[in-house]
Amino acid sequence: MRKVNKLANQRGMSDQVSVMVKYLRQEVQGCVAAGVVDMATGMLLSFETTETHPAEVMDLLAGATLDLFQGRTVTMIEDVFKERRGISSTEHYFQEILVNSSNLTHLFIRNNHHADVVAVVVCPKSVNIGMLFASARRVVREHGSF
Repeated sequence: MRKVNKLANQRGMSDQVSVMVKYLRQEVQGCVAAGVVDMATGMLLSFETTETHPAEVMDLLAGATLDLFQGRTVTMIEDVFKERRGISSTEHYFQEILVNSSNLTHLFIRNNHHADVVAVVVCPKSVNIGMLFASARRVVREHGSF
């Protein structure tokens, strides 16, 4: 019985992750791709995009997200900030990261309910940054409690 409940919980989480990705694509104006990365496993849990990408690129997205939030140098910076501010929490310091490439804007948002889950939203570089943050935060807040 316990094994069945665990499987149902995993399926429920998988469905909720997929729903969050769908809402990110629908609610974030101009969104060309969205995904969710589990940093505990380094896996891309779900994604939707307007274009096809090689599987290697999608696998690299999960690794790049892990490096952005929990790479060795990043965790060292977090530790220094915590030490200097007298914070003893194990909570991660960096919660959101915005990256601009030559023609795209990538927003990475750590889930408030599950610190090892990061939502990724990709939009054209012409996106209104304030609206991008507001809509993506709302979707993650409303659909990230799985």
